[in-house]
Amino acid sequence: MVSLVQNVAIDCADAYRLARFWGAVTGRPVDPDCRPGDRETQVTLADGLVLYFHQVPEAKTVKNRVHLCLRPETTRDAEAERLLALGAALVADRRDADGTGWVVLADPEGNEFCVLRGTAERAPAH
Repeated sequence: MVSLVQNVAIDCADAYRLARFWGAVTGRPVDPDCRPGDRETQVTLADGLVLYFHQVPEAKTVKNRVHLCLRPETTRDAEAERLLALGAALVADRRDADGTGWVVLADPEGNEFCVLRGTAERAPAH
């Protein structure tokens, strides 16, 4: 017997606003039954996994112990720029001169996440 991951829960101050940000990041809509002001909101990813946003009274105060790592369809750098334009903030630049590495960003409520190299960037050189 095993356990299946039902969802990834993200505590936040404004569930709908954060769901809209992550919906734009992933290209998926906010659940159509969710509205601004709802204490619980969700975005269902293409593979069926749910990002679940739950409003809590306390603010984020320390580094995340669990975070999302994104593998973009485009390049890492192009995706990082797109996400910054959506409202993400740069936390740490872990890119290396040889093209490896990643970028650490934070969503509008300060939750850290990583942008990895895109699939094409990881392809072996011939």
